[in-house]
Amino acid sequence: MHSSDRDRVVLAAVVFAVLFSQVLLYPGVATLVGTLGADATSSTFAETALDASMWFLVSEFAAYVAFVGVWGLASDVTGRRQPFVVVGALAGAAGYGVLAVVPAIGSVPFEGVLLLRVVQGAMTIGAFSLTMTMLMDLEGGHGRNMGAAGIAIGLGAALGAPVGGQLTELDPIAPLVVAAALLVCVGALVSIAPDRPPSERRGARALVDGISRRPSLTIPYAFGFVDRLTAGFFALVGTLYFQESFGLGPGATGLVLACFFAPFALLQYPMGVLSDRIGRTIPIVVGSLCYGAGILAVGAAPSVGVVVATMLVVGVLGALIAPATMALVTDLAHESERGVAMAGFNLAGSLGFLGGFLVGGTIAGGYGYDRAFLVVGGLEIAIALVAVPAFLRLSIDRNERFRTSDHGDG
Repeated sequence: MHSSDRDRVVLAAVVFAVLFSQVLLYPGVATLVGTLGADATSSTFAETALDASMWFLVSEFAAYVAFVGVWGLASDVTGRRQPFVVVGALAGAAGYGVLAVVPAIGSVPFEGVLLLRVVQGAMTIGAFSLTMTMLMDLEGGHGRNMGAAGIAIGLGAALGAPVGGQLTELDPIAPLVVAAALLVCVGALVSIAPDRPPSERRGARALVDGISRRPSLTIPYAFGFVDRLTAGFFALVGTLYFQESFGLGPGATGLVLACFFAPFALLQYPMGVLSDRIGRTIPIVVGSLCYGAGILAVGAAPSVGVVVATMLVVGVLGALIAPATMALVTDLAHESERGVAMAGFNLAGSLGFLGGFLVGGTIAGGYGYDRAFLVVGGLEIAIALVAVPAFLRLSIDRNERFRTSDHGDG
């Protein structure tokens, strides 16, 4: 196996482990926050189970937003990725571990739990974003490398949801313990893949200026924002919707979520390779239009069987969009700016997750699940329509700079 192929597998495994540990908490989040002390009588953040769950998820992604750029900038300035991934993973593991012992302590207010969640999120995003940057640094085709990242993300989410549901039914704290153990493993595993730093290094000011001179990056950032918004929406609102509307428990809810994440995961790599060959426009624009329509169909599904079938279709469409969007970031970014460029993409994605939690949770709580699905699905369709002129101006399908010049295996 070529060294780039081996490192691609190792780094994809790291991305998988980080996402898997994160998603473990989602199917049983309402049960978990109750175990961690969410109580309407003592916290304004826990007036309902939906409120407590929303703020527990929001606090992590708020930390992602605040710190992802710091990690990316530090990596590009120093020309190192690996040491930062190790530090982020081990510190994130400590954060999950401390959360796991909160019930045993018994005197930590829910606001303190949210603060711990912020610290854990600030560390975990470093491991996640910079591992993706290490994948960007590999040879072999941008679509191929981002397809590997995508399949890892999808598999982590696909397996994390059902496993997390089953763990929650055994013990609500079990997902936290497993997440901590996995991030310790990440810290050890990433040492196998060597750094491939850019040949050119720049100061922090030059890096920020360089990114600001590439307004075309706003295209994949915008799609990343909306795509992650839909993921955050399903993680919170979708979970509660399936449970309340169809009477599903955490285990069954995890399986329904896996109907989306399984095809989303398994098709990412071939879809990434496909985008290397046909360009990014069709997968991103056409895929997003169909994806938004699929979300609307999930909200209108009359039975669990129809929900399962629709989630499978939506997962295929998500697999078409995701690697092409991440590959477009690599296409557009200078090699010395990849850490900051990917940090920007993950910043947009984290804001999207926050939007999914806050917008979805607020609309669902105030106006019902039907309106929430309509708004989120409509946003996905709207961004695709708005982006068409930008894609045409850039002539992405015809201009070689928006495709990888290396279609080999590296």
